[in-house]
Amino acid sequence: MTDGRPTPDQDALSKIDTSVPHSARIWNYWMGGKDNYEVDRIAGDAYREHAPTIETMARASRQYLIRAVTHVTAGLGIRQFLDIGTGLPTYDNTHQVAQRIAPEARIVYVDNDPLVLRHAQALLTSTPEGVTEYIDADLHEPERILERAARTLDFGRPVALMLMGILGHVQDHEEAKSIVRRLQAALPSGSCFVHYDSTDTDQALKEAQQGYDDTGAVPYVLRSPEQLAAYYEGLELLEPGIVSCPLWRPEPGSTPEPTDIYGGVARKP
Repeated sequence: MTDGRPTPDQDALSKIDTSVPHSARIWNYWMGGKDNYEVDRIAGDAYREHAPTIETMARASRQYLIRAVTHVTAGLGIRQFLDIGTGLPTYDNTHQVAQRIAPEARIVYVDNDPLVLRHAQALLTSTPEGVTEYIDADLHEPERILERAARTLDFGRPVALMLMGILGHVQDHEEAKSIVRRLQAALPSGSCFVHYDSTDTDQALKEAQQGYDDTGAVPYVLRSPEQLAAYYEGLELLEPGIVSCPLWRPEPGSTPEPTDIYGGVARKP
C-alpha cells in the first residue's frame, strides 16, 4: 500500500523525455543494449548513415574502459574509482572490472540522467568486500560531486578519476578544462586520470554530430586531440600517451584499427 506519492522509480520515469534523442540511450543502442526508445534508435540510425564506424567506436570505447580499469587496478594498485558521467549500464562496467581483480574496490558512479537513476539499482551491485555507490549530480558542480563522493571514498588515498566520453557535453572548452582541474585538485598524489572523448578528426563524424545536435538533443562538441591533451596538463602520461582508444595497450596479438575516439591514462605526481 502507498500513500499516493510517486515512488523514486516513478519519479525518475516521469522526468524521462522520450520526445528527443538522448546520447546515453543512443550509445546504449549502438552497444547492443535495450535501454533506449524509438527516438534514440532513429537518431542512432541517422548518425550511422553519416558515420558508419560509430558502432565500432562505441564498442571500442568499452574495450578501452576494460583495459584501462584493469591496468589501473592490477598494475597501479588503485582501489577507489570516481566515474563521472557513467551512462547506462551495459557490460563490464567499471565496478565489475575493478572488483573482479580487487573485490575490496570502492566505486562511486555519478550521473544526473533520470534513466540512469532508474537503473541505479543495477549499478549498485557490489562484492561483499567492496562498495558501489551512485550519486545523482551534475558534472558542472565538481565541488558538490567531491563532497558527496567523500562519504564513500577516502581522498587521502589514490583515486582513479574517470571522465569517459562526457566532456564533449561541456560546450565551452575553458569551462571543461576548469572542471577537470577542480576535480583533479582534490586527488592525492598517485591518483589517476582516465579519459576519452570523440574527436573532430573525421569530416563524416562531424557531419553526423551536427545532424544529431540539430534534433534538439543535448549537443556534444567534437574537439581536436590537441584540445583533449589540455586535460592532462600537470600529470604524468602513461605510455602510449593520448591515442586512438583501440591503440591504447591493445591485447597481445590483436590488430586494432584506429577510431576517432582518443583517450589516455595519467598519474598525478
